[in-house]
Amino acid sequence: MSAIVSIGALPLSEVLKAPEKGALTLIAFAGKDLALGAEAAKLLGDASGLIEKSAEFAGFKGKIGSALEFLAPAGLAAQKLIVLGTAPEKDGEKRDYLRLGGVAAAKLGKSKLARVIFDFAEAPDDAVAAAQDFALGLRLRSYKFDQFKSKKAKKDEPENDEPVEIFLAAPDAGALAPALAQAEALAESVNLARKLVNLPPNLLYPESFAAEAKELEKLGVSVEILDVPAMEKLGMRALLGVGQGSARPSRVVIMRWNGGKEGAAPLAFIGKGVCFDSGGVSIKPGAGMEDMKGDMGGAAAVTGLLRALTVRKAKANVVGAIGLVENMPDGAAQRPSDIVTAMSGTTIEIINTDAEGRLVLADVLWHVQSAYKPAFMIDLATLTGAILVSLGQDHAGLFSNNDDLSENLAKAGEATGEKVWRMPMGPAYEKMIESKFADIKNTGGRFAGSITAAHFLQHFVNDTPWAHLDIAGTAMSAPSNDLNQSWGSGWGVRLLDRLVRDFYEG
Repeated sequence: MSAIVSIGALPLSEVLKAPEKGALTLIAFAGKDLALGAEAAKLLGDASGLIEKSAEFAGFKGKIGSALEFLAPAGLAAQKLIVLGTAPEKDGEKRDYLRLGGVAAAKLGKSKLARVIFDFAEAPDDAVAAAQDFALGLRLRSYKFDQFKSKKAKKDEPENDEPVEIFLAAPDAGALAPALAQAEALAESVNLARKLVNLPPNLLYPESFAAEAKELEKLGVSVEILDVPAMEKLGMRALLGVGQGSARPSRVVIMRWNGGKEGAAPLAFIGKGVCFDSGGVSIKPGAGMEDMKGDMGGAAAVTGLLRALTVRKAKANVVGAIGLVENMPDGAAQRPSDIVTAMSGTTIEIINTDAEGRLVLADVLWHVQSAYKPAFMIDLATLTGAILVSLGQDHAGLFSNNDDLSENLAKAGEATGEKVWRMPMGPAYEKMIESKFADIKNTGGRFAGSITAAHFLQHFVNDTPWAHLDIAGTAMSAPSNDLNQSWGSGWGVRLLDRLVRDFYEG
């Protein structure tokens, strides 16, 4: 996989200009029936005949994800020509420029300079938006987490990192520059979330995660960090109970971006940040426990989102709050049958110490709705294995007390490909978390585990419009695809950035 140094814009008239140094890779697009754009056909000239001659032999039919590659094509000042298919897999589907960018990144190989003839037989409805999606796809696919690989190990890998410059050539190249910069900023924000999820727990723990969030102050985010005494003063005993068995003290981080009207109610995003989850006294099986470094995927997404909104100067007031703990089983750890009192005054019977994320979120949700009076709250959490049983790894589970917020999330999910599926809630599920000894208990048992977890959280939102996203199947260890080859996916950053952009700015 090549390491993309920069993505710039170039006039079509310069796309075939011989580079001053180095080899040039040229990328063009062919759709259904191998159709080229008019400008692309003109630029490729006689070389366009190579496509038709080679397509039948290679089984190339112009479908997205497929490609033809030619070395030193005659008549072109390029050492390599790559022709990418653009036709959707199903008739009637829109062309996916985001995925197309990911496919292009995967085909770059050891190229150091690539130019893209951004021209299609069927022109996009919005060429600038299409170029922005394409550039975002390039960046997302090229992300790689290898900072702990030695130079020798990297050298031995089949794909070495090669720095590559990419230029999108279009009739109005000047119009592309701002869109490409926005794609760059959003990709960097997603990649921040990916990095946080990928980092090992000996390096990313509550204090160091809080320090990572503090770095956002350099971009204009206001960051407040609550330590243990501050949380004790607020009465966050549900959150503190989770972390009391760890040598690493817990933290809550409040991040704020004020880009909207003065005095307007903020939009609030809350993330579960269990930096490592052993299960506590209710310890998890050893097999696969290493994956529990990713149990802070919700907090990572909120941190990446605040970066994205700030860098693009979103016209909204936003609060991002993350609860950061480690769930460890030492002699001070909380036990099944303990009863804790949350910040809200609600008493909670601990049935299983591995149902810890909801305890963290309970206090953070209550604090945010009390202190900031938000227009809505959305929490993200790798909360339950049960959501994987229900939805697999293609959709996140959506639970909500508000239809409008749910519909907007669903639309943003379809637009970005970070899809959500609304799950049921109702009185029957509420009964499952009734406790004999306290107001509620922290798990309703095996059945409907994701739903009862959502009902637990609903106790701490009052009447605030609220949505809970269970991202256990999407934030970590998600299947590799054309946009993501990383263990940590950064899921949620693009979804929520689009939600704010489309529905809540201005």
